Amino acid sequence: MMKSLSFKIAGAGLIPLALIGLGVPGLMQGLQSRSATELVEQFKSTPIFWQQFEVARKLVALHDTRLLQKLESSLSLDDRHLRGNAAFVFASLGDDRGFELIKAILTDRSDRPVGQGIPGGPWALAAQIAADRYYAVHLFGDLKDPKAVPILIPLLRDQEVNYIVPWALGEIADKSAIPPLTETLRDKNSDMRALAIYALKTLGAKEAVPELRLLLDDKEKIQFDGLISVADAAREAIISLDAKP
Repeated sequence: MMKSLSFKIAGAGLIPLALIGLGVPGLMQGLQSRSATELVEQFKSTPIFWQQFEVARKLVALHDTRLLQKLESSLSLDDRHLRGNAAFVFASLGDDRGFELIKAILTDRSDRPVGQGIPGGPWALAAQIAADRYYAVHLFGDLKDPKAVPILIPLLRDQEVNYIVPWALGEIADKSAIPPLTETLRDKNSDMRALAIYALKTLGAKEAVPELRLLLDDKEKIQFDGLISVADAAREAIISLDAKP
């Protein structure tokens, strides 16, 4: 009687352990290739940008630069959100075209069709451009490449995208962002002051504590995060930073 084979779970299904043990040529490589191909097709066929971005993360996790050739057409899509997602994959896998494309979206004010990212209301070209630029800043935060810091710092004063910039700088975690974020604590907009507080907290910026203490009497409300005051946000950050070694 033939003995039943034991099995191991793999990404593409059940693989007989006996076959793996026998060293079937290219078996696992074939499975990985199939997985990469399936993800590339899923990336191309997913029209919702935030869903597509989750696929992009999975592609990056494969650490396989060979798949970039199959994604090159996505770098010229009219939809800047989808184009940006493709650029994120390229940049994450070390292809400079990706970084430069995300950077280019930030300065691109050309005409374009209806795209994604506008939170509500009728479509307008100016609103679409702002949404595309905002998403490009977000992608730089996701990318976590310090080369983006000097590009992002001037955008702390750009009212189209400045709300997302402190978060992106915090995610990149480069200490060179601390001085401009500390300066943003004096912004006339209470939300920007609070966002700078959160980013400085993320960066572990103990050197910003003296400036944060100046906000402990700032009772102006933040229009997010439960409508707490700037003073409350500053107090929480000071406690957290003081506790750091």
